[in-house]
Amino acid sequence: MPLTDPAIRQAKPRAKAYKLSDSAGLFVLIQPNGAKYWRMKYRILGKEKLLALGVYPEVTLAKARAKRDEARKLISNGIDPMAAKREEKHQKKQQATNSFEAIARDWHEQQKGRWTTNHAARVLNTLEKEVFPAIGVLPITEITAPMVLEAIRKVEKGGPLG
Repeated sequence: MPLTDPAIRQAKPRAKAYKLSDSAGLFVLIQPNGAKYWRMKYRILGKEKLLALGVYPEVTLAKARAKRDEARKLISNGIDPMAAKREEKHQKKQQATNSFEAIARDWHEQQKGRWTTNHAARVLNTLEKEVFPAIGVLPITEITAPMVLEAIRKVEKGGPLG
């Protein structure tokens, strides 16, 4: 029988962790400390695996079911959802380290030994006030010439300190 939200809310902790099953491998794991974790049991290439889908109540029953359905689509295409999740996390981390802001701060760090302290501070201040809000979070590979030109024009209009 499928789970209901009241059933999950009313589930009390026990001495040992236990499961409340929903359907298609989805269940909520209730820990002795009262924490409730969404999990999905699945098989891929003959191996049984367990996918973490979030913590109840931040991840609602409807969201957990939607995540389960997404994972089942991946499985049906021969893709391990755990590996896909790990790859997505890796790509996000890679994008953060390849953002314009990260690269510009690295460049600034390398250049400031050649500059006066005052000039280095002005350059960083201008980047932080004018450039980073516009293109700082973007991956360096997604920044186009018009975006850079727009950021430069903003700095030019703002005067020496932005």
